[in-house]
Amino acid sequence: MAFDQISLKGRALRLLAGREHSRAELERKLKAHETEPGELNRVLDELHAKGFINEQRVLESVVHRRAARLGAARVRQELQAKGLDPAAVAEAVAQLQGTEVERAREVWRKKFGTPAADAAGRGKQIRFLASRGFGDAAIRRVLSGEETG
Repeated sequence: MAFDQISLKGRALRLLAGREHSRAELERKLKAHETEPGELNRVLDELHAKGFINEQRVLESVVHRRAARLGAARVRQELQAKGLDPAAVAEAVAQLQGTEVERAREVWRKKFGTPAADAAGRGKQIRFLASRGFGDAAIRRVLSGEETG
């Protein structure tokens, strides 16, 4: 290996220094840099054994960073894309659904603040919240002005 090339482990550590990554994400990003078969798995096993790769931290990080602005459906999509354990993803999403209406109301309030005056404006608000991953029931409650109870 030339001195100007970064090792596979160095690349993985550089990625992990920026944010938490799941093993599946690191495999996807580093596969092209693997020089010999099995090298990537050895590096990832070593990093996992040392605690640098932790799926629970990845899950908590995504939920913490994204839940305030996104609905449970979008958070689920992001967690699944990271290749995390389906049971852990389902549990995290179930917890988020308990606060879905409050989070949707806050996102709606920051963007719009007042109910739409006409059907076109209402449609725009519905599409905005739906694109953020909020469910139909939460959107209905937010736009009807129904208080959480």
